[in-house]
Amino acid sequence: MIGRPKFVLASGSPRRLALVNQAGIEPDALRPADIDETPKRGELPRACATRLARSKAETALAMVRIDEELKGAFVLAADTVVAVGRRILPKAELLDEAAQCLRLLSGRNHRVHTAVCLVTPKETFRQRHVETRVRFKRLSDEDIEAYLASGEWRGKAGGYAAQGIAGSFIVKIVGSFSNIVGLPLYETVSMLGGEGYPIHFGWLNAL
Repeated sequence: MIGRPKFVLASGSPRRLALVNQAGIEPDALRPADIDETPKRGELPRACATRLARSKAETALAMVRIDEELKGAFVLAADTVVAVGRRILPKAELLDEAAQCLRLLSGRNHRVHTAVCLVTPKETFRQRHVETRVRFKRLSDEDIEAYLASGEWRGKAGGYAAQGIAGSFIVKIVGSFSNIVGLPLYETVSMLGGEGYPIHFGWLNAL
């Protein structure tokens, strides 16, 4: 698009793309960063999310540098970690992983950490960390079995999707809802605007 700098989303997540679109931004390109997201031994949730977001941004930036059409683009990356205390829950890919997550979260409070990393056209890195507290209802065996059967949990941090069926499990949220989905919109838009990205450019045609 003419009239604004290029914008690259370093993610293949449909949820993050939907959230960016919700803010009136249409990425010029998606450059998912294929990195090892395994937490380091003893790594705390906040540190893990921050490290992975930075790594994703660096990986995407390397791809942008060799693409003439995208050189000088803003690059946005994020990583979301769900934790109970210091324990980081996996991005569930297996049924057993998801079942363990749900049993652990049942009737308890947990925290969702998202780190956002923005690379400016001058290749300056800006980072923000956002934490949201979430409380789940006590889940019955039937709740867990039916949710596992839905398949919605697959690939989701903590084994659930707050914007889907699992939204009915949430008793209370303290903090940003979009953060739980995968991208804290207020902080992301504020960071982009602060670095000179024309946030309002796409709003005229948003409806």
